[in-house]
Amino acid sequence: MAITQTATTSFKVELLQAVHNFGPTSPDTFKIALYTGDSSIGATTTAYTTTNEVTGTGYTAGGNTLSISVSPTSGTNLSNVVTAYVSFSNTSWTSATFTARGALIYNSSQGNKSVAVLDFGANKTVNNDTFQVIFPAPDANSAIVRIS
Repeated sequence: MAITQTATTSFKVELLQAVHNFGPTSPDTFKIALYTGDSSIGATTTAYTTTNEVTGTGYTAGGNTLSISVSPTSGTNLSNVVTAYVSFSNTSWTSATFTARGALIYNSSQGNKSVAVLDFGANKTVNNDTFQVIFPAPDANSAIVRIS
């Protein structure tokens, strides 16, 4: 089994169907759930699932609610391509004890529809400490959700 980092295929289609609202006025609620290395989330993941979701101290099924740090905007990336993007604030779980390999960002306002899968590259273990997901720079080159 493997976690594959990607914007999910269903998310790409749903953007054209105007399903997801990233704001700035009345945005949907987006969440991030953590998964073990036994998970096989990837491009074909259509919605949040509890299958192989992390369990442990300091973690609640469904994960954390994300805050949008940069509302939808655009900029020119390093390839001189105009790119639309949105970004989230970092999120954390305190006093946590668990191991996570990846995460799923999903829209809890729209039937838990998937947005993107994150692969941490290796298992990340925390033992009675803070587990933090740090998002990349909110710009046209690095934002976690971007369209070129």
